[in-house]
Amino acid sequence: MQILTFLGFTLIVAIISYLATRKTNETSSDGYFLGGRTLTAGVIAGSLLLTNLSTEQIVGLNGSAYESGLSVMVWETLAAIAMVVTAMFLLPRYLKGGLTTVPQFLSKRFDVATKTWTSVLFLTGYVVVLLPVILYSGSLAISGMFNIPEKLGITHTQSIWICVWGIGIIGSIYAVFGGLKAVAVSDSINAIGLLVGGILIPIFGLMAIGDGSIMDGLSILTTENPEKFKSMGGQTDPVPFYTIFTGMMLVQLFYWGTNQQIIQRALGAKDLKEGQKGLLLASFIKILGPIIVVLPGLIAFHLFDGSLENPDDAYPMLVNKVLPPALVGFFAAVLFGAILSSFNSVLNSSVTLFGLDVYKQHINKNADERTVVKYGKTFGVLLAIAAMFIAPQIANAGSLFKYLQEVNGIYSIPILTIIVVGYLTKRVPAIAAKIGLASGCLLYILSQFVMQPYFINEALESAKASGIVDAAALAIVKAEAYPHFLDIMAILFVLNVGIMLIIGKLKPRKEAYIQEYTKQVDITPWKYVKQTGVAICIIVIGVYIYFA
Repeated sequence: MQILTFLGFTLIVAIISYLATRKTNETSSDGYFLGGRTLTAGVIAGSLLLTNLSTEQIVGLNGSAYESGLSVMVWETLAAIAMVVTAMFLLPRYLKGGLTTVPQFLSKRFDVATKTWTSVLFLTGYVVVLLPVILYSGSLAISGMFNIPEKLGITHTQSIWICVWGIGIIGSIYAVFGGLKAVAVSDSINAIGLLVGGILIPIFGLMAIGDGSIMDGLSILTTENPEKFKSMGGQTDPVPFYTIFTGMMLVQLFYWGTNQQIIQRALGAKDLKEGQKGLLLASFIKILGPIIVVLPGLIAFHLFDGSLENPDDAYPMLVNKVLPPALVGFFAAVLFGAILSSFNSVLNSSVTLFGLDVYKQHINKNADERTVVKYGKTFGVLLAIAAMFIAPQIANAGSLFKYLQEVNGIYSIPILTIIVVGYLTKRVPAIAAKIGLASGCLLYILSQFVMQPYFINEALESAKASGIVDAAALAIVKAEAYPHFLDIMAILFVLNVGIMLIIGKLKPRKEAYIQEYTKQVDITPWKYVKQTGVAICIIVIGVYIYFA
């Protein structure tokens, strides 16, 4: 029954996606890469949310909540403010320029080499880190939920290989052969399922705590675990509260405002109004995100008495404990949709970046749009196959959430820096952007992968030599030994902006940059964008004050 429910829901999504996209002209760049610039607010919002939400986030953030409490909700709530900034500041400029990829702006603002460097950085991050991790963590969830090793009589490793290739092949069909519109439509359907299924888990969890009463369960949970319901993280928590004002906001702005896999949905909007409404709708729903990716971890802490050795086991164990057997197949299908969404969204963005910014720019400048799409698809197939071979080699997927955020800093902050400086200045030259990219990447690598391990090891050895052996005390020593990676991001952002401005002062470009309006879409803003944006920001601040 579970398998039939799973296959049924998955098949329905595939059929609807096919019917919705069969009339889209996908031989053109706009048709394939941007869904013909026809995406409406609901589709954009749904696709944004499900592209963001996948197994590494659902399992990882709930694991962090199990261990550290409510403070990790910052990954969700602060995203709402970042989307407001994107809707009001970045998206109007993107659509005015008729952009298909974010690096295209860099080509116009700086030069082609800057655009190529940025595209290569995006592709490297997607191929080496993001795609394999999505496949591996998703395969762990599906394999565990259906207990595939036992049912098929195979080893755990063999089960992972089967799931990786299953997810990879289906995701590739959506992303490579369906284009952005197929991805966005399937995302929107799955987003509804994920919201329903994701909310059911804490509902059943609270009912388990309160003997059938949700409100009693919530009262018991908050009363007996008050230390877990504090919005402001401490020094040893994954996200100390003060980092909200340093690197956290920068990470959110990069992810929601400049990351190709995310912003591509808004770039496909039929006009600015729909794009802004889609972003703001998604930002409002994002405020409710902790119900799905934080609250279950807190419920698991109570139900299991904090006894789990691995915090990342909290969510799957909670699902198995509280979800009625009849709903397991539906929830597995929804989770599969979330895994699939993240995979095919990253893959589609990779195809877009390669086709337009690499193939068309450097390999075949005279290629027509049909040829660009053709070779973009070929690259996508090769990329997917490579990711499917790499994914099973990854170990310890449960601990990858923080690792992913930290590693992504290698390219996220440098790219954000040159985009912000590019839009806010008119005479900073191309050489400044190149130096900003290079210095940002190299300094971050030096800081996090050379200096940080050295200083932390020195501090821990010194503490142990002094007789400090308590785990909590050593955690404080470790936290004080070196700045948090979000602080490092903020420092390097300010440093790189300073370097670029100095170069712009010493060697400005001859003519001031003026952005042209391509008139590809109507850029009349939604008349309520400011009021709605301010309201969302007030709600976020109110949530923090309430739980402080």
